[in-house]
Amino acid sequence: MYVAGFVIPVPAGNLEAYKAWAEASAALFREYGCLEIVDSWEDNVPDGQQTDFRRAVAARPNERIVFSWQIWPSKEDMEAAEARIAKDTRFDIPVEIPFDHRRLILGAFTPVHILGRQAGTG
Repeated sequence: MYVAGFVIPVPAGNLEAYKAWAEASAALFREYGCLEIVDSWEDNVPDGQQTDFRRAVAARPNERIVFSWQIWPSKEDMEAAEARIAKDTRFDIPVEIPFDHRRLILGAFTPVHILGRQAGTG
């Protein structure tokens, strides 16, 4: 199992547009072997005293935080998919993307502890 994570600032009024975009994107990632995607809309995101999600993405007052992750079978599977995705024009960033993609943060992680699922089984 390998996990890619994202923190995305999305204008509050773009919830429905984001949901449509996320659903369409998830279908494409599924084609490339992604096992699971969870997109979560801000519900309780407190301001920190030193760091927080909002500062991490330079969120503006009218933006909400989306916390998202993808589960891949392995790091190698995700990297192979990324190479193919880079050539797939369906992944070109459209003009109507419902957030400023330049301010999202992302990272990929090897799980060190898993509760509720077996490593590698999705």
